[in-house]
Amino acid sequence: MSDTNTIWAEKYRPKTIDETILPAHLKSKFKKFVEDKNVPNMILSGTAGVGKTTVAKAMLNEIGADYIVINGSLKGNIDTLRTDIMRFASTISFSGGKKYVILDEADYLNMHSTQPALRNFMEEFSGNCGFILTCNHKNRIHSALHSRCAVIDFKIDRDDAPVLAMEFMKRAGTILETEGVDYDKKVLAAFVKDYYPDWRRCLSELQFYSANGKIDEGILTKRATVAVMDELYGYLKAKDFTNMRKWVARNIDMDATALYRNIYDELPNRVKSTESVAGCILVLAEYQYKEAFVADTEVNRTAALATLMAEAEWS
Repeated sequence: MSDTNTIWAEKYRPKTIDETILPAHLKSKFKKFVEDKNVPNMILSGTAGVGKTTVAKAMLNEIGADYIVINGSLKGNIDTLRTDIMRFASTISFSGGKKYVILDEADYLNMHSTQPALRNFMEEFSGNCGFILTCNHKNRIHSALHSRCAVIDFKIDRDDAPVLAMEFMKRAGTILETEGVDYDKKVLAAFVKDYYPDWRRCLSELQFYSANGKIDEGILTKRATVAVMDELYGYLKAKDFTNMRKWVARNIDMDATALYRNIYDELPNRVKSTESVAGCILVLAEYQYKEAFVADTEVNRTAALATLMAEAEWS
């Protein structure tokens, strides 16, 4: 097998628009920008893993533009944003063309402070620098930014879904073969069906389950646990204490180490801020320690999950 320390979603990220898996009407629009060598300010909106950042990078790579990527959920502070953008946008591009800022997860930027400041950056550096914003929720983007950007929704019509899913299944099969992983086509189809259209999540799951060098029916049993945990994460996100408590009762036979380890591993993907992740780890450590001494395991686990529910905003 190839280097398992390399994240497949990054290793096999499409480098050109032609390589992306998108509905034809979207792909043709992005190809036109590349052909014209003119990428406008834009807001790319859609659910996680559908290829928004991939498209932004592919377009800019194809036209040979200099660009930086800023994660809005991690570097949303006005001072940080101002420093990074001003340092980059105020200098001339080595390639001689327009420079670009890709602002990932821009919907996490404060709508009342940071986003208005971003509007000013767009105006100040309009002659030298373009901006591409990606978001899951375009309604969280200030109207002033909407008016300065082309807004493109990554919507997949029902008629397009089977074609795109099949295309991704072929791509995933090629990746598995390249990585030296044996796979059952029916099991691969189950992965694609479950995670469609979140291609990034699908690849991440395939990489995780291929650690032993194969994707076969034995994986489906393991994934039943994944479905159970996904149910729990849904309750944490919704802050649904009643159903979370029922979940604990139904799954009280789950191994404690497996439960706490699963939550620990998933925190970076499930919790929206790094500060909250740190707080959640402290909660996990405390309640996992208590697990060995408490008289009632159900009460302890319910308390742990209730604390995690209150500690963080889950995604």
